[in-house]
Amino acid sequence: MLQSNQTVYAISVFLAPLLMFISSFFWVNGEYGVTGGTILILSTVFWIMAMSYLFGLLKTRMPGIAQWGLLIAIFGFFSGGLFGFVGVLTEIFDISHQTYIDAFAKYPVSTGLLLFWSGPLAPLSLILLGVFFLRTKTTKSWAAVMLIVGGLVFPASRISRNEWLAHLADIILLLPMCYLATQILFAQRR
Repeated sequence: MLQSNQTVYAISVFLAPLLMFISSFFWVNGEYGVTGGTILILSTVFWIMAMSYLFGLLKTRMPGIAQWGLLIAIFGFFSGGLFGFVGVLTEIFDISHQTYIDAFAKYPVSTGLLLFWSGPLAPLSLILLGVFFLRTKTTKSWAAVMLIVGGLVFPASRISRNEWLAHLADIILLLPMCYLATQILFAQRR
């Protein structure tokens, strides 16, 4: 990869979890709302770039894992962006949580594919990334373990709609990702 790309990847690795963390401060009654949803959607752009780089670190030693892991991550984070979009639309059109859940039930395959079945793929990709970073010693053990823990805590925080648990899950992911971003920048300067 070209050195200038390293900066873009480092920024993405940093901004992805930071924007996700910020988005949860704008929840409206346990929903993303317009502001939180918009910020979450923006974070997914950076998550896809970040995961592309991070899974790319595995492509020499584990090419299959790198490819499938990235595919899982892209689908999962794309789904996360769609959850953000649901938040934007429900606040704009003043749609209650139960109303949109009832409406989604009429389209189980579409909403399953776009939201409910694919949503867990984002945290699953973080867990896989952490496990394979541990196995290959790609980064410090603590950072890999925090990715795994963050991937485990994240779904519980979103399903429960507990703001403090969401903030905690986001911080657990933000810390190792900040570390990885600095490692990318320092590696570029060598």
